[in-house]
Amino acid sequence: MTSFLSEDNSVKAVLDRIDPATCPPRFAEIMTALVGHLHAFVKDVSLTTEEWEIAIDFLTRTGQKCSAERQEFILLSDTLGVSMLVDAINNRRDARATANTVLGPFHVAGAPELAMGANISLDGKGETCRFIGRVLDLNGAPIAGARLDVWSDNDEGFYDVQQPGIQPKWNNRGIFTTGADGVYDFIGIKPVSYPVPVDGPAGEMLTGMGRHPFRPAHTHLIVTAQGYHKLVTHIFVGDDPYIQSDAVFGVKESLIAPFEPCTDGQTAWQCPFDIVLAPKSA
Repeated sequence: MTSFLSEDNSVKAVLDRIDPATCPPRFAEIMTALVGHLHAFVKDVSLTTEEWEIAIDFLTRTGQKCSAERQEFILLSDTLGVSMLVDAINNRRDARATANTVLGPFHVAGAPELAMGANISLDGKGETCRFIGRVLDLNGAPIAGARLDVWSDNDEGFYDVQQPGIQPKWNNRGIFTTGADGVYDFIGIKPVSYPVPVDGPAGEMLTGMGRHPFRPAHTHLIVTAQGYHKLVTHIFVGDDPYIQSDAVFGVKESLIAPFEPCTDGQTAWQCPFDIVLAPKSA
């Protein structure tokens, strides 16, 4: 066993301390890879003591910025592309199924169950939009009993939980359940782009990298149905100026939906978008 750590044997010195008798195999596998990559990074950039101290302070302040309403480490993971990478690895599905993407920090459980056609925009602001489509299986058959939990920002780019007392509770949120035809239909607003929070360490990193903090306009959906994989996804507005440079890397081409001007006198826009679920048996 290596007793003393040197620049040349640093990885081995640490890994030799892992006790295979007490360390779970998967934990040992992860820590072995982590130590190897971390030490290789430090050597590759010849990290200075001052830079190491800055990194420790950065991570400390990241933790201090976390609260019940905000998770700065998730924001850091999002803006480094790690969240989307983990999502991609854990949601490898049939190419015909609707793509998964990041959950985002503003989902709230317990939104009201609403009838098809209901309007989820409680403040009446923004450009009205009818969202309509079908929930289908891989063969194009409708799925009855699919539950769609939907939410979006308001016309100023804020979610209701970001503005308690300003926006009505459950503004731009609702849950809809499909019938035998698999159709969903609700009215919301055409979403707008907005910046992720930049008043913390993740924002400092974005600024330091010369990156903007904006997410392109999108509506969130969580779709569940018995016998099918849970789908966490977005519907994106294709002509948004940030569609090619989402700060959290959440855009997938297949999730860019048409937003068509509507002439029925009821809404300003209509967004047709079918959702395809993958069976758990696959």
